[in-house]
Amino acid sequence: MPGLYFDEFTEGQVFQHEVRRTVLDMDNMLYSSLTYNPAAIHIDHAYCETTEFGKPLMNSMFTLGLVIGLSVQDTTFGTTIGNLGMTETTFPKPVFAGDTIRSETKVLALRESKSRPTQGIVTFEHVGYNQRDEVVCRTVRNALMMKKPQA
Repeated sequence: MPGLYFDEFTEGQVFQHEVRRTVLDMDNMLYSSLTYNPAAIHIDHAYCETTEFGKPLMNSMFTLGLVIGLSVQDTTFGTTIGNLGMTETTFPKPVFAGDTIRSETKVLALRESKSRPTQGIVTFEHVGYNQRDEVVCRTVRNALMMKKPQA
C-alpha cells in the first residue's frame, strides 16, 4: 500500500506532496457542470470580465478536492475507510485557470476508534498553495483509517 496505516502516522508529521497540478479552464467548466453549479463567476467569461477579478474563479469545491486529492498518494491511498468531516475550511486567495496548485499536509491528532478496534481517526490539516506560495485553501479533515493488519 502506498498509503499509511493509522499506526504509521505521528502527531506533527508533515508531508510536502510532490505532485502538483496546473488547473485549466476546462477543469472549472467540467466540475461546475458535473455538480450543477451554474454560477456565472465560474462559467461565464463575459460576465467575469465585469467583476473585480476580470476572469472566472475556479470553483472552490474543485480547489478543496484537488488540495486533498494531491495528498492521497502519500497518506491515505488504500488505507482510508472514509472521511468523517471537514472543518475550518477557508479560501484566502482566489484560484484561476493557469495557476499551479501544490499541497502540504500536517497530522494534527490521532485517536483510536472506540467502536472499531482495527481502525483509528487521523486529523489532517491540508493546505494548498499556488505557484506564488500563497495559501489558496486550508481545511482540517478527520479520516477513519485502517490500522496495520496483525501478522
